[in-house]
Amino acid sequence: MAELKIALVILNWNGKTLLEQFLPSVVAHSKEADVYVADNASTDASIEFVKSTFPSVKIIQNTVNDGYAKGYNDALKHIEADVFCLLNNDVEVTKNWLIPIIDNFKNNPNTAIIQPKLLDYKNRDYFEYAGAAGGFIDKYGYPYCRGRIFNTIEKDNGQYNDIADIFWASGACFFVKSSVFRDLNGFDETFFAHMEEIDLCWRAKNLGYSVTYIGESTVYHVGGATLSNTNPKKTFLNFRNSLFTLTKNAKGNLFSIVFIRLLLDGIAGIKFLFELKPKHTFAVLKAHFEFYVQLNNLLKQRQLTNYKATYYQKISIVFNYFIKKDIKFKS
Repeated sequence: MAELKIALVILNWNGKTLLEQFLPSVVAHSKEADVYVADNASTDASIEFVKSTFPSVKIIQNTVNDGYAKGYNDALKHIEADVFCLLNNDVEVTKNWLIPIIDNFKNNPNTAIIQPKLLDYKNRDYFEYAGAAGGFIDKYGYPYCRGRIFNTIEKDNGQYNDIADIFWASGACFFVKSSVFRDLNGFDETFFAHMEEIDLCWRAKNLGYSVTYIGESTVYHVGGATLSNTNPKKTFLNFRNSLFTLTKNAKGNLFSIVFIRLLLDGIAGIKFLFELKPKHTFAVLKAHFEFYVQLNNLLKQRQLTNYKATYYQKISIVFNYFIKKDIKFKS
């Protein structure tokens, strides 16, 4: 079987400090791939650092910072490979991490997207929030992971050292066949950042492709290095983009699903108020306003969707977690 050509692409914006810290492990342990830094118009010395320290790393310079979605869409147009690995600039990789992933792509032609095990760089025995051991989604579009539900994060005791069919893969370390990425016209650029990987996975599943988690491959992710969880902009993007994803892709009675989702979001907004986080409450309201503004466009996109994928969970993860107190994936 012919060798797979892997392009490992790190999107960067003013991340010189992170590149200094994490690029050495990527270069050292990724001999099976060509390594690129796709720079989103950084104003620090990121490019100069890469050129002088890692001359083998190829550089693609985007002219503006249009976020994760458009940043990758623009950069990947310049790269020829069988598989793209989209890697955050705050990820440490491990020895031989690429081999089980390459083997899985070779042996499973229907697999379009893969995620390795994501552990917490700062707390290395625990899974990392952004993807843990693979992503799932509930009836109302709330994402969660094997190993992480809302803010409850499991310790890695080898319970997810498997290969598993998942619903979405984390954008922190996201392998995708280039042919599938292009067939889907890449990420939805209206998202800017956050949840665009879930939208892409859902669209791939609607075409009948598989999304896979490989527990034999491990990376360590810092998380929140570009936009912290305490930043209201992150709250806004997560709530807005989740509604966008749900409206475009959900199978079933959209009105009832979205209506309940909006009510649950409202409860979350009230909870932020009680936690003395009024800026986050405003972020939820702003997310809903933008959702209404974009609704007509989202419904047009929905009409083009081929619905093959159903939810992994037809329950509400909000109800199970907060009311039933099911705080771990196995329950």
